[in-house]
Amino acid sequence: MSYSLTELQLALMKVMWERGEASVLDLHDALRAERKIAQSTVATLLARMEKKNLVTHRQDGRQYLYRALVSEGQVRRSVVAEVSGLFGRLFEGDVTAMVSHLLHESEVEADDLARLRKMIQQREAELKGGAE
Repeated sequence: MSYSLTELQLALMKVMWERGEASVLDLHDALRAERKIAQSTVATLLARMEKKNLVTHRQDGRQYLYRALVSEGQVRRSVVAEVSGLFGRLFEGDVTAMVSHLLHESEVEADDLARLRKMIQQREAELKGGAE
């Protein structure tokens, strides 16, 4: 399933993943420091997200408590699949060209390169193990 979230929807989801559930006020307060957003906008977004089965709510007294219906892993897999498809078309399936582009166009730290090297070595070992 594809989960295309806007930047703001993703920010709301991150709060719910972290807290389990949250009220409109909780979500508004969590985002207020970095975004100028009205509490009514948060409520509207949650209602739209609920229609898309991304979140659900339960009533607690006079307020609704919202929780995510999809996991962070599900959203990540969906986004990575979309990006992978785009990169595949853009680089015509040439993984080397894609990685080269990412390395040259992004700020990559030495520890990131070390972790990438380790991942490549692990993948090479997996491929050798499968070839035997």
